[in-house]
Amino acid sequence: MGWNSWNTFETNINEELVKKTADALVASGMKDAGYLYLVLDDGWMAKERDENGNLVPDPVKFPSGLPALIDYVHKKGLKFGLYNCAGTKTCAGYPGTRGYEYQDARFYAKLGIDFLKYDWCNTEGIQAKEAYTTMRNALAATKKPIIFSLCEWGDNQPWLWATDIGQMWRISGDIYPCFDCEYNHGTWSSWGVLRILEMRKDIRKYAGPDHFNDFDMLEVGNGMTAAEDRSHFALWCMMASPLIAGNDITKMNQQTRDLLTNRDLIAINQDELGLQGFKFHFENGIDYWAKPLANNQWAFAFLNRSESAAELNFDFSKWQITDPDFGHQFNAKQQVYEFKFLFENKTANTKRNLKTKIEAHDICVIRLREKK
Repeated sequence: MGWNSWNTFETNINEELVKKTADALVASGMKDAGYLYLVLDDGWMAKERDENGNLVPDPVKFPSGLPALIDYVHKKGLKFGLYNCAGTKTCAGYPGTRGYEYQDARFYAKLGIDFLKYDWCNTEGIQAKEAYTTMRNALAATKKPIIFSLCEWGDNQPWLWATDIGQMWRISGDIYPCFDCEYNHGTWSSWGVLRILEMRKDIRKYAGPDHFNDFDMLEVGNGMTAAEDRSHFALWCMMASPLIAGNDITKMNQQTRDLLTNRDLIAINQDELGLQGFKFHFENGIDYWAKPLANNQWAFAFLNRSESAAELNFDFSKWQITDPDFGHQFNAKQQVYEFKFLFENKTANTKRNLKTKIEAHDICVIRLREKK
């Protein structure tokens, strides 16, 4: 969990932004909710390496130097991350890491970073598994623990080979702040929330604790409706995706703050079982999602994909659900469950149907535990 600069600021980053963001992570309650990693994306470095081949933090953007800035972030109780790319240049045209893997890893370790996002632009002629393995080995050689985030867009199916390479891997191209759209850039596309949600089938079985499918950074607070933000955040929690905020948290409103720090939803995301949710039904414009949790608990999410409000009437007694990949069982025919609504302060149990109205693009989420 953390924050990344790209969705809002792209390469327009600087020392003042980092300090204000670190301050806001603490003051807003996001740090206490679990958002620990402050990650600078593309654009933090100068356009050329120095005479010794070392990366150079942009002296105009970071006049006090990165070591002092990283120390500032660490003193806030946060962790610090940087970005680079497996190719010759980053996606924004800054120096990439190809051929400099071990040198760059030593540079990162000396700076004291805790997280590396590693992109896939300008990689013609190299293989993804080999390139990411080389960087993983370079980071390991420094003996400095650094979370390794593979941003390979799912082009080479990293879920099949990256379990022992990184802690998370992107499954799609970049996210875009819309509910259900494709934003065509000409040679590539960005994707709305539902497009990413549906983009990869049958890959949840490859994810688990310390190796997660990454559905990309959050667009909460970046222009979608309140209902769409709720659905986006809840679905990322259901999918056990890393929660990396991408809004300007120094200016977010109370509604956005409350959503991003919803402890009940975050607990679903961070559940120790570490499993991704799955869709088990679709009816009346509503997706039915389930996520097995530790201690025989479950989370259910009912997503209204349609353009108008929909009535949910869920008869628990008719459902016996089996996790298709890991075998967990939900059986409301034989077991009564108590449940809590995670957006409303109320509880109920499965002896009665769950009846509620779900507005367009909105979601209802509940957490269930066996009634003793």
